[in-house]
Amino acid sequence: MAEVATVEKEPLFSKKNRQLLKDPLDDQNPITVQVLGICSALAITTQVKNAVVMTLSVMFVMMAGNVIISILRNRIPDRIRIIVQLVVVAALVILVDQVLKAFVYDVSKQLSVFVGLIITNCIIMGRLEAFALANKPWPSLLDGFGNAIGYGWVLVIVAVVRELFGSGKLFGIELLGNATAKTGLYSIGYMNNNMIILPPMALILVGIIIWIQRARNTQLIESH
Repeated sequence: MAEVATVEKEPLFSKKNRQLLKDPLDDQNPITVQVLGICSALAITTQVKNAVVMTLSVMFVMMAGNVIISILRNRIPDRIRIIVQLVVVAALVILVDQVLKAFVYDVSKQLSVFVGLIITNCIIMGRLEAFALANKPWPSLLDGFGNAIGYGWVLVIVAVVRELFGSGKLFGIELLGNATAKTGLYSIGYMNNNMIILPPMALILVGIIIWIQRARNTQLIESH
């Protein structure tokens, strides 16, 4: 009898696929290692709410974009691949922008042009070009999710520090007391640090995160 060849399917969360989720959180972080997407870390991290919304927006665009480009990868002519990627990302960003305006209009106004700039986000275009064009939809989905989380945790940490010490709040909730009524820490002379809300401080905070990360992982220094 002729032997029937069987093709073993790779588990959905195989070791290789788990690496797609794990690496962007640390050794291949898009902001702290690859130094991509810095602009949004400087511009929209004055409030944690803005950072979370931007993270979710980038996550949707990156995951959906990766899957769409992966599905179309064998049908896209090489000479127009960048144009196709931009069209896909632009369509997804327009969708995100309309959803934000419909459900969180105040945040949409604060994020302003930065939602539109997701179209040219280096992280998204980089993953479409480097990964989605060469891999199947499921790994591309995981890659998009992993890189979005890697991007997002940096934004959220920077936003927590800036909002807490810049205005004494998190998600608009006063945690250090009321500055006007001089309650909480303000009663003993504490003052909000207005300088931490300025964009240069965001760059300093990102630099500190990069320093901490590379100090505990010397391989990053050797490989970069």
